[in-house]
Amino acid sequence: MAAISIEAYKAKVGEEIGVSEWLSIDQARIDAFADATGDHQFIHVNPEMAKFTPMGGTIAHGFLILSLLGLLRETSDCPTVEGVRMALNYGGNRVRFLTPVRSGSRIRGRFRLVDFAEKGPGRYQETSELTVEIEGQDKPAMIAEWIVQIFL
Repeated sequence: MAAISIEAYKAKVGEEIGVSEWLSIDQARIDAFADATGDHQFIHVNPEMAKFTPMGGTIAHGFLILSLLGLLRETSDCPTVEGVRMALNYGGNRVRFLTPVRSGSRIRGRFRLVDFAEKGPGRYQETSELTVEIEGQDKPAMIAEWIVQIFL
């Protein structure tokens, strides 16, 4: 990740700013998420029952995919703003889960900078559109608009 000036970063509004590495979504990751959240619906954790569903096997929780935004950003080639002391998740404007992510699939994130605005001295707000792609699939797993507060 290259660090660039505030001005150079602002100039990227409307552009794709980076793509993450591929990330494996295996059954162990899905099971760990189920344990962490208490969501043990069979479609996520029971391969024997899940094989009789239209998905043909277990799928990742939508919220698991959403929770990976930070990791996808961290493994991307997105630039950062020079001098960042801290960045905090501020939320999202919308999230859509479009295609189930089957256990054993690989995903990656594609980031587009939607907005970058100063909110106060040394405090900026970044809004990015993140499209989570599934390797070998035409339709994405998820599209989300993600907001991060950045402190210089």
